[in-house]
Amino acid sequence: MHTLPYGSWPSPITAGLAAAHDGQPEFVGFVGDEAWWTEPRPTEGGRRTLVRRRADGEEESVLSAPWNVRSRVIEYGGRPWAGVARPEGPLVVFVDFADQRLYAHEPETPGARPRPLTPVSPVGGGLRWVDPRLRVERGEVWCVLEEFTGEGPTDVRRVVAAVPLDGSAAEDRDAVRELTDGRHRFVTGPQLSPDGRRAAWLAWDHPRMPWDGTELVVAEVAGDGTLREVRTVAGGPDESIAQVDWAHDGSLLYASDRTGWWNLYRDDEPVCPREEEFGGPLWKIGQRWFAPLESGLIAVVHGRGATALGILDPETGEVVDAAGPWTEFAATLAVHGTRVVGVGASPRSAYEVVELDTLPQALGSARAGGTPIGRARVIGAAHDDPVDPACYPEPQIRMFTGPVGREIHAHIYPPHNPGCVAPGDELPPYVIWAHGGPTSRAPLVLDLEIAYFTSRGIGVAEVNYGGSTGHGREYRNRLREQWGVVDVEDCAAVALGLAEEGTADRARLAIRGGSAGGWTTAASLASTDVYGCGTILYPVLDLAGWGSGETHDFESQYLESLVGPLAQVPGRYAERSPAEHADRITAPFLLLQGLDDVICPPAQCERFLARMRGRRVPHAYLAFEGEGHGFRRADTTVRVLESELSLYAQVFGLNPPGVPTLELTT
Repeated sequence: MHTLPYGSWPSPITAGLAAAHDGQPEFVGFVGDEAWWTEPRPTEGGRRTLVRRRADGEEESVLSAPWNVRSRVIEYGGRPWAGVARPEGPLVVFVDFADQRLYAHEPETPGARPRPLTPVSPVGGGLRWVDPRLRVERGEVWCVLEEFTGEGPTDVRRVVAAVPLDGSAAEDRDAVRELTDGRHRFVTGPQLSPDGRRAAWLAWDHPRMPWDGTELVVAEVAGDGTLREVRTVAGGPDESIAQVDWAHDGSLLYASDRTGWWNLYRDDEPVCPREEEFGGPLWKIGQRWFAPLESGLIAVVHGRGATALGILDPETGEVVDAAGPWTEFAATLAVHGTRVVGVGASPRSAYEVVELDTLPQALGSARAGGTPIGRARVIGAAHDDPVDPACYPEPQIRMFTGPVGREIHAHIYPPHNPGCVAPGDELPPYVIWAHGGPTSRAPLVLDLEIAYFTSRGIGVAEVNYGGSTGHGREYRNRLREQWGVVDVEDCAAVALGLAEEGTADRARLAIRGGSAGGWTTAASLASTDVYGCGTILYPVLDLAGWGSGETHDFESQYLESLVGPLAQVPGRYAERSPAEHADRITAPFLLLQGLDDVICPPAQCERFLARMRGRRVPHAYLAFEGEGHGFRRADTTVRVLESELSLYAQVFGLNPPGVPTLELTT
C-alpha cells in the first residue's frame, strides 16, 4: 500500500480503456426465437451495429462498418430497427445514420446487401424514420416519418406512415402512404392490437414536452390499411403518458402520471397504484418500460430512484422482481412467449443484455414466498472486467438538504484505489457531476469514466437535482421556470455538504456536465464561488439564442417551462445566461464541443468565448470534427478525459502520472 496525495494515484483505468467501454446496448427485440439489439462500437467511429444472439448462443454483428443503426428523428432518435423471422431467413429493416433512409436486409441471403426503402430528400434535414413495425402481410413497414419542409430547424412535420417493402418508395416519396394527417407536432409509432383492427400511439404539441403532457390516440384499422375513427382516449396537457401497448386479450395498457407517478393502467383502471415509476421521460421514440406477455402478465421496469425488472400480475397488482445482481434497468424491453429481454447494470457491472423466463411455476413459487421468478441470465454484451474490480469505486446513495429544507438525491463516489491511500491529514478533491436533460437522472451503475477519476484519488458526486426523474412529478416540477436556480443550488448544496462533513476539500471542488449539465456547470461558475474550476461539455450558454431558433424542433420551446415564456420574461433569460455574464466567471474552465451538434450548436460556445476574451481567465476550448451532441468516438473520449484530468491537476496542484498537459490560455 502506497501513501500518495489525492489525485496522484497510479491507475490501470486509462482514458483509452474507459473510451473503449463507452456506451451501452439498446433497443432489444425478438426476431423469431432470437434476441437482437443495437450495440455501440466506439472504436469504429462511434457507430452502432445490430447484434443477434443465435440459437447456438453465439453473438453476431449483423451489419459491418460503415453501417450505423441510428435514427435522428427529434435528433435524439429512438428505436431504429424491426425484424421478423421467415422460413427463408430473417428480414430486418433499419435506419442508417448517414442518410437516414430506411433499409431492408436479409442477412442470411448469400451476397445480400441492405437495400433502401425510402428516398433522400434535398429539403432541410431530409426524410427521417423511427419506431418501425413490420407488417409483412401487407408488404409494409409502419413507422414515424419526420419530414423537413424547409431549411429551418423547426420547418418539420411528423406523421405515422406506411413504407412499401418492395422498394417502390426508394426513389418516389409519393409511394409512402401517410396514415395520419399531421395534426400533432409529435407522434410515436403505432402499436397494433392483437387482432390488427386497432392502432394506438402517443401525440403531443408545442410547447409541451412529453413528460409534461401527451395524448393517447386510438384508431380503427380499416381493411384497406387506412386509419379511421381517430380519437383521443386519455392524457392531456397536464398528464404525461409515457408508453402505450395492447394486452393479448385486447385491453389497452398505458403508463400515466395522472396521480403524480407514472403508474400502469388497463382500460383506464389502475393496475398497480404505487408511489414509484413504471415509466419515464420519453427522450427517444420507442422507449419501453413495460411489455405484455401472452400469459396476461406484464414485464415492467419500475422503481423509485432506481429501476428493477419485474413481472406484474394485473389481476392482483402484485409485482415480483427478477433475481440477479442488476440494480438498474434501461427503458427497453422485449417479450416472446415466456421470455423477457432487457438491459441491466449495477455499480459493479456495465449494461448487459439479460433474459428472464417467466414460467408459470416460477411465478407461483415466488407468490408462495419461494425463489423469485427464476434468475435472469446474461445473453449478450456481457460485462467483462477489463481491470481488477477492486479498482472500481464503491458508491453511496445519499440524501442532502438544500434551500428551504428540500431533499436532494445524490450518488457519492469516494476516491478508491486498492493500492493507495492518502496522507491522513489530507481531504480529497471532488467533482460534482450534473446530468443532462435536465429532465433525466444519473443511474447508479458502473461507469469507467467515473472510475478513471476515483481510482486516481478524485471523488465524484452525481447529483439528481430538483427536476430529475425517478422521484415523482412533484420532484420533477421543482425545475419549472427555475432552471439555472434550483439545479445550481442543489449541486452547490451537495458540494458544500461534502465539505462541511469533512468528506471533501472545500478548496478543491469542481463541477462538470454535458448538455443541460453543461448549462448547470456554466451557470454555477457564473453565479457561485463554490467551485475552483469546471468542465463544460456541449452546453446551452445563451438562453435567448437557444430559445429563438438556435436549437432543434423537439426542444425549441422547452424553455417555456424551464425558464418561462420568452416574450413575458426576457429579463430572466438574460439574467440566467452565462454568456450574458462572462464578467462574473473567474474560475478556470474547459469547454468541449462537437462541431456537428445541432442541439447545442458551436455558435453558443463561440459567443461565450468572445465575451470571455481579455478577461484573463485560464481556459481551453476543444472542438471536435464529426461529433454531435454527446461524444461517441473513442479518440474523442480519450482526449476529453485526459484534458479534464489535466485541468483539475493544474488548478488543484495534483500530480497524476502519465497525463498530457492541457494548454490553458487566458
